[in-house]
Amino acid sequence: MAADLSQIVKAYDVRGVVPDQWDESLAELFGAAFVTVTQADAIVIGHDMRPSSPGLSAAFARGAAALGADVTLIGLCSTDQLYYASGALDLPGAMFTASHNPARYNGIKMCRKGAAPVGQDTGLAEIRELVERWSEQGAPAVAPKAGTITERETLTDYAAHLKSLVDLTAIRPLKVVVDAGNGMGGHTVPTVFEGLPLDLVPMYFELDGTFPNHEANPLDPANIVDLQARVIAEGADLGLAFDGDADRCFVVDQRGEPVSPSAITALVAARELARHPGGTVIHNLITSWSVPEVVRENGGTPVRTRVGHSFIKQEMAATGAIFGGEHSAHYYFADFWNADTGMLAALHVLAALGGQEGTLSALVAQYDRYAGSGEINSTVDDQAARAAAVRAAYEGRDGLTLDELDGLTVTAQDWWFNLRASNTEPLLRLNVEARDEATMAKVRDEVLALVRG
Repeated sequence: MAADLSQIVKAYDVRGVVPDQWDESLAELFGAAFVTVTQADAIVIGHDMRPSSPGLSAAFARGAAALGADVTLIGLCSTDQLYYASGALDLPGAMFTASHNPARYNGIKMCRKGAAPVGQDTGLAEIRELVERWSEQGAPAVAPKAGTITERETLTDYAAHLKSLVDLTAIRPLKVVVDAGNGMGGHTVPTVFEGLPLDLVPMYFELDGTFPNHEANPLDPANIVDLQARVIAEGADLGLAFDGDADRCFVVDQRGEPVSPSAITALVAARELARHPGGTVIHNLITSWSVPEVVRENGGTPVRTRVGHSFIKQEMAATGAIFGGEHSAHYYFADFWNADTGMLAALHVLAALGGQEGTLSALVAQYDRYAGSGEINSTVDDQAARAAAVRAAYEGRDGLTLDELDGLTVTAQDWWFNLRASNTEPLLRLNVEARDEATMAKVRDEVLALVRG
């Protein structure tokens, strides 16, 4: 019987419960399909610390090698370390991770050589089609000569590459608390930070895919409570929190207060524009108004795009952008093959903070100019009907513009909101921003009443 992959093949990756929704036999077919679609004669594979990751990645390697592709296994790594390997080795890559999902989940993030994304429109739909067909009709014929499977260490080179892009040698000493959430940050941070003028206070660096301390999703405020308390207790200059596969980085200041990812986007954009005057910076439509403002103030060109890494990466390639940022703490760099790396963003924050004498809260104040709601999720029976009700309520009002680049964005002189449907859950996601807190709260409550009414 053909496997039904509709529940596990998402817009940008593969993700599902192991072994209920997928297992090593399917992973082997995914490996064969990946090299067929990418026409690769060699690939690189990495995996996170989840209990199922070694077996799944080994099965994927077998499937790829059976069709003649040479496989390089880099073992335990962060997702951005896999992107580094794909870029530096000029090979298509596959990363086995389910990011911040619970322990029973696993997934595959795939890329073409040079870390170019594989999503629904760039090969993932074809990969799914092949796996479904082969699961029903039998595996494809093996190649006359199987590919080789070899191992390679890339962590040292990954760390050296990142440190070549941001000079931290002359900064003042900083005390930094890092919460790795038992994820891959515990593997990468010690090597990346080695030799830098940093007093590192590690939290939850033990690799444990069951996440015994808290979920490895720093965007949920509940998951940074320990970090906030530790920053204050240690009198640290800042705190960093990484998600499970360590491709996202969240920042808290010396008071333990969260720093908006939009403020980090603006800060890094200003630094990158100093290195590349007149450059283009990508930001998704949920980032703060402050991002395009700071980009223009620093002589750059802001470009607004849809939410999602495949859209950001495509736009970066199309425009020759130097940097891109999302509200979800994904940060993309031209110097990193247009791929996202939270670690490189963290190094920029450390360099900016350590290059002057003030606190992080004072430094980021210039980039954090508006009142934001953060992302608010509402479970609804009918996403389309609720979104249509919101559109009808605002359509035709004086002084408003509506656009549907990604969901519905309504913009006034003093505020804006975006309402988007989740691709994977029966949710509507609301983000609101305004020039002051009272206006933001008023707009937020008005839209939520319509969504939940």
